[in-house]
Amino acid sequence: MASLKVPSNVPLPEEDAEQLHKAFSGWGTNEKLIISILAHRNAAQRSLIRSVYAATYNEDLLKALDKELSSDFERAVMLWTLDPAERDAYLAKESTKMFTKNNWVLVEIACTRPALQLFKVKQAYQARYKKSLEEDVAQHTSGDLRKLLLPLVSTFRYEGDDVNMMLARSEAKILHEKVSEKAYSDDDLIRILTTRSKAQLGATLNHYNNEHGNSINKNLKEESDDNDYLKLLRAVITCLTYPEKHFEKVLRLSINKMGTDEWGLTRVVTTRTEVDMERIKEEYQRRNSIPLDRAIAKDTSGDYEDMLVALLGHGDV
Repeated sequence: MASLKVPSNVPLPEEDAEQLHKAFSGWGTNEKLIISILAHRNAAQRSLIRSVYAATYNEDLLKALDKELSSDFERAVMLWTLDPAERDAYLAKESTKMFTKNNWVLVEIACTRPALQLFKVKQAYQARYKKSLEEDVAQHTSGDLRKLLLPLVSTFRYEGDDVNMMLARSEAKILHEKVSEKAYSDDDLIRILTTRSKAQLGATLNHYNNEHGNSINKNLKEESDDNDYLKLLRAVITCLTYPEKHFEKVLRLSINKMGTDEWGLTRVVTTRTEVDMERIKEEYQRRNSIPLDRAIAKDTSGDYEDMLVALLGHGDV
């Protein structure tokens, strides 16, 4: 996982903890000071700050932030401050609740995180909620959605680059047959998408494209207008093979619709800044002819805008 580019003169975690405590003291909260510290620290540094803060002030930094901040700005700061595995566990739990149900989030976590990271998410989930992620996904989904999502969150994919070209050829044939038959929830189709390594899947889908003149997602798109399962299936394929394309679309839809989807916007910025945000920004610029930071600045305001733009500009600090 990439780290934020932080200057060599970054203060010690003890100094950061002290400054954050000062930001919460006196009349009103110093939001600018909070942004200037937390938005410019990587995951390891934020974790140290939390440990030092708890030891020094006998309070969880997250609880202090929760008391002092509000609205979309609070959500952005809280999600960013969480350890990545904790954050994904929190988002996964939120996405299975009835009023915030969002299967897209489960797909993102299951398909764009490395295998070991997904394993850590499931450990964090169990530690925090005293249930397994699989248990909640099974409980809160049904039918074809459950059939797809449950193996996705249960898998531990091989991460290497080894590819079996004969297997890619035969499984491309299977996928094409199932799509042609509109057997979109067929056991073999789901097995291939939920168990094969990303390298193996890439080879399979390249063969599918070369052999049949169309990508699998283009074939699926023709049928998916009003079908939530097919939309999710296409998202699975995009997240596994071209994640920046998926996240660009989430950002585009979050910003360009009537009224901003702050939850989608905050989720993508806080979860991808330390991973592949540069590629997402390139994809956004290519697709929309405007830099992502400028698009966000036009659509947000105040401390929330400042936090998101600071995270997007981490390479310039």
